[in-house]
Amino acid sequence: MSHTDILSEFWLDRWLPSWMKPYTRLARWDRPIGVLLLLYPGLWGLALASTNFIPLKEILLFIMGALLMRGAGCTYNDLVDHKFDARVSRTATRPLPSKKITRTQAVAFLGIQLFLSALILFSFSKAAIQLGFLALALVVLYPWMKRITYWPQAFLGLTFNWGVLLGWAVLNGKISITPFLFYSAGFFWTLCYDTIYAHQDREDDLLLGLKSTAIKLGDKTRPVLSLFFLLMILFLIAGGIKADLKWPYHLAMMLVFLQAIRQLKNLNINDSFGCLQLFKANHWIGLIIFIGIIFGK
Repeated sequence: MSHTDILSEFWLDRWLPSWMKPYTRLARWDRPIGVLLLLYPGLWGLALASTNFIPLKEILLFIMGALLMRGAGCTYNDLVDHKFDARVSRTATRPLPSKKITRTQAVAFLGIQLFLSALILFSFSKAAIQLGFLALALVVLYPWMKRITYWPQAFLGLTFNWGVLLGWAVLNGKISITPFLFYSAGFFWTLCYDTIYAHQDREDDLLLGLKSTAIKLGDKTRPVLSLFFLLMILFLIAGGIKADLKWPYHLAMMLVFLQAIRQLKNLNINDSFGCLQLFKANHWIGLIIFIGIIFGK
């Protein structure tokens, strides 16, 4: 790979002291797409569980929680993968492999993020707290999956969409089939967008002995992702019916379908930059679903 995933300029850098800049890169604050993809399922859960308007307090807490937990996940992932990252040009300039931050500093930063995340979690209901701790187990295991299975993207799907269940539990207290249908939809959605993302690193992963769905599927990526997108939409439709969502939600599903078709049509697994742009475009799917749930109620 000839490109790096570190931005040369980041707007927050203008306001932060120089010693803090590597930490913003470690937590990926310069790339909010990951926060959005983690946040939207949580917002779906809140919207599904709310009777009228989603309480502003919970929205703000979920935004802060997504920012902190995505940062913690990236920090932990880099601690686990720093030796691999040093051997890939796209990731070699990250703070740990480039030695802008020591492992001790990264561990301390991870602890701070987890502590602040715990403060948010403990402000929720007992059911939500229990779900939060289960999610932590998924976060811990995820970085190791690329070493043992060609389906680490499936494990990420289980992890990144946990917010649907958490958001539902925060306002509803009890889990029902409805959030699980949306959780299943999110699972297949993540399989799609993270497989697209993984094609950026396909050649490097092969050299390093790492595994991914991009390697597993290869030239079959488009037809398999077509199936995954279809399953995503079917679970979204089933979830909408179970939640008794009205016609605006089903209109939103048509827009999600069109967005999926656009991604599949434009997918070129040998174009790293194009794969990155398609990956980023998935925030529109998360937003459309969220808006559809709100107006569908």
